[in-house]
Amino acid sequence: MARLPRYFVPGVPLHLIQRGNNRQVIFADDEDFAFFRSCLLDASRREGLAIHAYVFMSNHVHLLATPASETSAGRTLQSVGRRYVQYFNHRYGRSGTLWEGRYRSTVIEAEAYLLACSRYIELNPVRAGMVPHPRDYRWSSYPAHADGLADDLVTDHPLQLALGADAAARQSTYRLLFRAALGEALLTEIREATHKGWALGNDRFRAEIEALAHRRAAPRKAGRPPKEASPDRAAELY
Repeated sequence: MARLPRYFVPGVPLHLIQRGNNRQVIFADDEDFAFFRSCLLDASRREGLAIHAYVFMSNHVHLLATPASETSAGRTLQSVGRRYVQYFNHRYGRSGTLWEGRYRSTVIEAEAYLLACSRYIELNPVRAGMVPHPRDYRWSSYPAHADGLADDLVTDHPLQLALGADAAARQSTYRLLFRAALGEALLTEIREATHKGWALGNDRFRAEIEALAHRRAAPRKAGRPPKEASPDRAAELY
């Protein structure tokens, strides 16, 4: 089945995933991570994509970001993709594509899901068994949010800023969020929304996104649609 067109609503956060082709490694060492980060910083600033959380895994990337315009996310990832593929192919003496193809994305109802999605992203290395705690993984936004490490790639969302009256209070509150695990139902909800292109939010949020983007924001409900009543029967019903 063909994928639905993406939707981008200025000011509404996105969860974005870009994978290596056939899940192949896209970062072989710290030099690769650092170059990709530099490309992303340049492009996101130029195109108006505010990045609130991120993690760079060995074969894929997660971003939580808010676009300033409908083209911010697409142009950022296109620019990064082109620059990084040229660098990677030159460095490793290869040719051809590096990316899986279309990046995946979903819009997020910030009030209900932004902090959960931030945790989901930064806990990726823990779920993958790479580190015991997100603090132990270098290529993520967790150290900036939880420990105050300077990170010019990160722009705090207003909901992240609302976690405390000052930086120390915000960091303390953010660390507390990680004491409870993300439930399986929430993990599934985030994954399915992102991979299938559905809006991550309640029915009202999805309806608003559908009206703005002119496309479905949720799967159709299972079952056959009800049959239309005959004119005579319809008169009886009303």
